[in-house]
Amino acid sequence: GRSLGLLRLTAVAVPRPGLMLLLPQCPFLCRAGGLAGGIEICITFPTEYVKTQLQLDEKANPPRYKGIGDCVKQTVRDHGIRGLYRGLSSLLYGSIPKAAVRFGMFEFLSNQMRDEQGRLDSTRGLICGLGAGVAEAVAVVCPMETVKVKFIHDQTSPNPKYRGFFHGVREIVREQGLKGTYQGLTATILKQGSNQAIRFFVMTSLKNWYKGDNPNKAMNPFVTGVFGALAGAASVFGNTPLDVVKTRMQGLEAHKYKNTWDCAYQIMKHEGPLAFYKGTVPRLGRVCLDVAIVFIIYDEVVKFLNKVWKTD
Repeated sequence: GRSLGLLRLTAVAVPRPGLMLLLPQCPFLCRAGGLAGGIEICITFPTEYVKTQLQLDEKANPPRYKGIGDCVKQTVRDHGIRGLYRGLSSLLYGSIPKAAVRFGMFEFLSNQMRDEQGRLDSTRGLICGLGAGVAEAVAVVCPMETVKVKFIHDQTSPNPKYRGFFHGVREIVREQGLKGTYQGLTATILKQGSNQAIRFFVMTSLKNWYKGDNPNKAMNPFVTGVFGALAGAASVFGNTPLDVVKTRMQGLEAHKYKNTWDCAYQIMKHEGPLAFYKGTVPRLGRVCLDVAIVFIIYDEVVKFLNKVWKTD
């Protein structure tokens, strides 16, 4: 749900020559971000699966799941360990293009907004993050997340109809047209935009605080990981309600909602305000680990590339 573009922040507080050094390497950085995201997704996807199931579990008497442990127990009992990875392929296939769009948009916006020393303050970082989040939501994340949610929701059906990623995409498009992969677009834009805005704001603030008056001050992997985890946690608490609405709008029963706002209204009316924070714990675990892992891997790749491509 997810944070590769954050890693572009590794170049936020370096002098302008350093920024120019990274420009020719953008394709390599995008691949590095995609690789890091792929590794992270494989490690943390079970928490994404549990989060999605809990968000799809509407209030009932009794609800399908009693909590995180019960969700894991029922899934493993009915589908084995592999059941916790249902929908993984949709995120893996989308990780590289998502990284490319996010990096490209953030690069474009940040190059316009840095000061003469090449610094990007936290407010401008927030704006660049917002733009990157909106771009990735429209170009990649919405269809990718829609397919993922439908796959996960399909597994709870008595007779699952999607046999795999490509079969599922074909069936969705055949039954609902291309718009079937763009369910919950408004909610996705709101979620991704706020997600990246919050994370970029927190990361730039922490990085600028840590580096102080020395923009070239090195950051070790541990510090990078801690800052990434804090940025991820801030985004989880800041926009989980939007994530819940997005998930409902992309589920197999999305037809019962008139639009994003009607979905939010019905959740509030029938399930109360706490329903907007369903899946917070598993999402918190995944996102914090997600951002920390990707930041660390990406930072090390950037350091390596800066050694390989020397400039005057």
